[in-house]
Amino acid sequence: MNPTLVIYLLRHGETEGPKKVYKGHIDVPLSKTGEKQVEQVARFLKEYSRKYELKSELCYSSPLKRAVKTAEILGKSLSLQIKPVQVFKERNFGKWEGLSINDIVSLYPEEFERWRRDPLRFCPPQGESTIQVSKRASDALKEILKNHNGSQIFITAHGGINRVILCNILGIPLENIFRIEQEFACVNIIEFYESQPVVKLINGVFWKDEYF
Repeated sequence: MNPTLVIYLLRHGETEGPKKVYKGHIDVPLSKTGEKQVEQVARFLKEYSRKYELKSELCYSSPLKRAVKTAEILGKSLSLQIKPVQVFKERNFGKWEGLSINDIVSLYPEEFERWRRDPLRFCPPQGESTIQVSKRASDALKEILKNHNGSQIFITAHGGINRVILCNILGIPLENIFRIEQEFACVNIIEFYESQPVVKLINGVFWKDEYF
């Protein structure tokens, strides 16, 4: 039995600026290293996608620069139309954006403790909760399932969005989102048999030396 839809869910490549801070809605570009990572991933996906007798024509992207550039590199290699959509934007971390964990613990100790105890419902100051992110990501995925039967669809998004989508597909409680790793330029592959998903790959990192 062949899948009726395949989704390739990617995290953007490495970005410019500090690495271990919450970037959220901060609109940072890919670094040169990040662009090279995605170029290698695009070569892998161009070959891998040939195994399915399904058309590849569209890449949904977060509207942030790092995700759009990732989509453009994929699009050039795989001849994909790029469609930026707000729902795949990274989680809004509000006043925590641009800060490291140590910064947050120091500046917002009470709020950080609340987040540690209830990562599902807690909102960083002026930010989003995991539930809010899950709602918008789930709605977007339902639209893709409804509108793209018989296709291979690509999504270039972010670690936070990807973890929520994978948790929902796998039936994992959202409190456990950080048990799923999402490295820069990683690939997650989900096959759908009508509406039933089968996760074929999580956090595939095809730009590291051992793959070439």
